[in-house]
Amino acid sequence: MSETTSPVARRPWHRLMGARDPEQSHRSATPLELLFDLAFVVAIARAAAEMHHAIAENHAVQGILGYFVVFFAIWWAWMNFTWFASAYDCDDVLYRVLTIVQMAGVLVLAVGIPAVFRDFDITLVVVGYVIMRVPMVLQWLRAAREDPERSVTCRTYAAGIAIVQLLWIGLVFVPAPWVYVGFAILLVAELAVPIYAESRGRPTTWHAEHIAERYGLLTLIVLGEVILGVTNALGGAFATGFEVGLLALAVGGLLLVFGLWWIYFLGGDEQGFGSLRVALTWGYAHYFVFGAIAALGAGLEVAVDAQEHVAHISGVAAALSVAIPVAVVLIALSALRTLVWSRETRNWPLVATLAVLLLGCGALAGVVGVGVSVLLMGVVLAGGLTTFLVLAARRVDRVGADV
Repeated sequence: MSETTSPVARRPWHRLMGARDPEQSHRSATPLELLFDLAFVVAIARAAAEMHHAIAENHAVQGILGYFVVFFAIWWAWMNFTWFASAYDCDDVLYRVLTIVQMAGVLVLAVGIPAVFRDFDITLVVVGYVIMRVPMVLQWLRAAREDPERSVTCRTYAAGIAIVQLLWIGLVFVPAPWVYVGFAILLVAELAVPIYAESRGRPTTWHAEHIAERYGLLTLIVLGEVILGVTNALGGAFATGFEVGLLALAVGGLLLVFGLWWIYFLGGDEQGFGSLRVALTWGYAHYFVFGAIAALGAGLEVAVDAQEHVAHISGVAAALSVAIPVAVVLIALSALRTLVWSRETRNWPLVATLAVLLLGCGALAGVVGVGVSVLLMGVVLAGGLTTFLVLAARRVDRVGADV
């Protein structure tokens, strides 16, 4: 009678980090990837909270600039890990340990976020960012050794990431205003590394459905920031007995959450990943999608402050802090889906109309109040989504009939 070894005992300390099959069936997010995402919840929440306070205190330019900086660091580190894991996740001990180190870097970055908003002091954010990125250099070097066919590509990734990290460290010692110029240059350098590396040798074997699922999971995380804003509005509405304006704001916020969720998860994006260029463009454009959704959460918090008369900005400005992120999400999603969706499901005139109407609802806040303004935004988005679904169904039926 043979002895049965438990799955835990059979888990090897080392697995070959070979290229994953890009056509693998049932490829989905692993528990480690889900844990990795949770570390980013803290950083995203802190970035949104700091922008909320900056806008509410009438320091919108400073708040938006700080948010732009820290959200790029958060998103780019997440995106790089996600694409690497799609191609090389071997889930052995070393892989897990290096991933946990990256998670520690996220937490360090989160601690440094307030200093960026207050004084544009990027020191601790850079420290956390570098902690996240150094393990990626080691992961790429390991992949270069264990996947000889793509060794050139993997070594190029490792070298590019390492060089840019040294430059980030140097940027800490650059005084204003040159630090802003340096940040812009290094941002472009970071974006260029994957494009250059993938062109140097055999491309990495990322999995289209896995990538789409991972992006969807981060979308759910940033939507959590919006739900937090709705919760605070509801709390304020019932804490004071029955505040109609806050209740209207909460209902409008829920409509915006459900509308954006529905629009994002219409599905089928991965079916249009016909080339690396298209897939990377789709992946890069999500910076605006993720950033704007999280910013919507901050905007709803500003709107709550304005409705409770504790914000130092006008009602119109507070309402626009909700309307603008929603419009950005719609425009960004529509732009990237022109790459991956068939022609009959696109509707730019509708998107443009929705964006104008959303901004118009924000401008009405001076007349109808912030809460009602946000409610109108939710109604507009729900109506726009319904119109899109009806028109798309008719177009598909018409194309089918023609065929």
